[in-house]
Amino acid sequence: MSRDTSALHLSPFHDDDHHHHNGRNIHPPPPANRPHLESHLLPRQHPRLIPHNPPHAAPSPPLPTKPSPPAPLPTNPKRSAQIQKMRDQGNASLRSKSSPTTAQAQEAIKLYTYGIEMALGRPTWEPAQLVREEAGVLYANRAQAYMVAQMWAEGAADGETSVEMKRAENGKAWWRRGRCLCEMGRWEEAQLWVRQGLEVKGNEGELAGLLMEINAHLEK
Repeated sequence: MSRDTSALHLSPFHDDDHHHHNGRNIHPPPPANRPHLESHLLPRQHPRLIPHNPPHAAPSPPLPTKPSPPAPLPTNPKRSAQIQKMRDQGNASLRSKSSPTTAQAQEAIKLYTYGIEMALGRPTWEPAQLVREEAGVLYANRAQAYMVAQMWAEGAADGETSVEMKRAENGKAWWRRGRCLCEMGRWEEAQLWVRQGLEVKGNEGELAGLLMEINAHLEK
C-alpha cells in the first residue's frame, strides 16, 4: 500500500532549506507564502536608540542662539545704601539724652529687622561675606534694642546669631548675649559663653568684667 504524500507539508520553522522524504527533495514554500511570525517574537530597537535623522539625511540646522545677558554688578549700591539707612535710623531711635523708652526700642527693632531682611535678601551672586558683615552688625544692634525692651530671650538669640555670622571683632554681641543669659538666670551657660568669647577676643574689658560678675554670683 503506497503512502499519499500530497498532503505532506513541512514546518516553515525547520532549520534546513531542503528536506528529504522518500528520496524526494521537498522545498519549503517561498517566503511570501510562509506564515507571519508573531511580532512580539521579533527583536525591536529601543526608541531611544533610534537616530532622529536617517543615516544619510542632512544634519539639522543649528538652533538660533540668544546673546548672554551682561554679568551682574558685584553688589547693588542702592541696597547697600538702604541697609545702612535702616541701621542709622535704628541707632538714632536708641540714642536719647535720657534712657531710651520701650517705644523707642520697639521702633529700633522694627528698623533693624528691615535692614536684616534686606541684607539676607541679597542675590546669591553677591559676596556672601558682605551679607555676613551687614547682617552680623544688625543682629548685634537688634540684640541691644531687645535688651532695652527687656526681651532677654530675643536678645540672647540675636547675640548668638550675630556671633555666628561675625565671630571675630564682635565683642558687643558676645557681651550682650552673656548679659541676657544672666538676666534670665542662666548663669552657668553665661559663664561658658563669656569664656568662649574671651578665647576669641582676648582680655576684652567688658567681657572680662562680666565674667568676674558671673563668677562672683556662682561662688555665693
